[in-house]
Amino acid sequence: QIKESASQTRDVLKQHFNDLKGTLGKLLDERLVTLLQEVDTIEQETIKPLDDCQKLIEHGVHTAEDLVQEGEIAILGGVGEQNEKLWNFTKKASHIQLDSLPEVPLLVDVPCLSAQLDDSILNIVKDHIFKHGTVASRPPVQIEELIEKPGGIIVRWCKVDDDFIAQDYRLQFRKCTSNHFEDVYVGSETEFIVLHIDPNVDYQFRVCARGDGRQEWSPWSVPQMGHSTLVPHEWTAGFEGYSLSSRRNIALRNDSESSGVLYSRAPTYFCGQTLTFRQTVGQPDRRDSIGVCAEKQNGYDSLQRDQAVCISTNGAVFVNGKEMTNQLPAVTSGSTVTFDIEAVTLGSTNNNDGGNFKLRVTISSNNREVVFDWLLDQSCGSLYFGCSFFYPGWKVLVF
Repeated sequence: QIKESASQTRDVLKQHFNDLKGTLGKLLDERLVTLLQEVDTIEQETIKPLDDCQKLIEHGVHTAEDLVQEGEIAILGGVGEQNEKLWNFTKKASHIQLDSLPEVPLLVDVPCLSAQLDDSILNIVKDHIFKHGTVASRPPVQIEELIEKPGGIIVRWCKVDDDFIAQDYRLQFRKCTSNHFEDVYVGSETEFIVLHIDPNVDYQFRVCARGDGRQEWSPWSVPQMGHSTLVPHEWTAGFEGYSLSSRRNIALRNDSESSGVLYSRAPTYFCGQTLTFRQTVGQPDRRDSIGVCAEKQNGYDSLQRDQAVCISTNGAVFVNGKEMTNQLPAVTSGSTVTFDIEAVTLGSTNNNDGGNFKLRVTISSNNREVVFDWLLDQSCGSLYFGCSFFYPGWKVLVF
């Protein structure tokens, strides 16, 4: 790891500074061209009136020379011829304004171009260059834990540099057979569940951070390998009242008048795991339900029945069809409802409920939770999950 990361760091530094030199050279060339164009523009705009003035003066001088020559010729002629030439000369001279010349500007009023170049930019650039770039022996954040979920992996990370103040984190992943990482999360949280994970396939994860008030990202953490052996949760396909996503982990209550409970395709939930639902809300009904059950039972329009525990969209909790006194907040759009179930007692019980299998159930929603015991008529190693909604617009993601 040391040798490979050192080699990669050298390559990154060389490439960056080569790119920087090329970019700086290009910027300096562009700036030089701009300044030279300014010189050309000022020269052309300010020399034109002086050129026009010079042409007028030269024209006046030529006219005066021609008139003097005519006067000399008129004087040298005969008496009669002289009188006529002098008359013509006098008449022509009276129409020419030899004293009418353009005003020549003073030298102080004529542009005198110069270039102002501040050599202090060299010190400024030098100071920035000497401070540009750093080499770190460890990234400021590292992946702390990878937890497999059915069809997903929970990625948790933490800061390892106490002096680094993180504003945002950026999580990427890729299949080990791919050469390209892709972003899956950017935000301030230090935990994210990556969904659409194929079971028994290795994935690599890495995370970086952006310091408070900065634009650039920190170096990437050491990539961590993870995979999930758990089969993804899926809803049962073909149920008339619901439309499913391509991976069958999202169910949308459609406009069909058919009602009933949409169950999971198989009993894929096992005790000791966390089952999570995330909803987009529609119009609520007191018979709505989200929860788990020991077995599929058709003919019911809700999980508010025997051998099932569920929460209604108004926050009411039902155990084997009976409503509990403790309630949770009403389900809101984007909120999550989680079920954590653990086996408490196996075999027969001494209570009067008749159950021979006791489970400890924790339901959490909107930062509140209820805990209760659930008695089943028979032992079961895995559970189904299900939902029922009576109005369209509800969407449920399970993971």
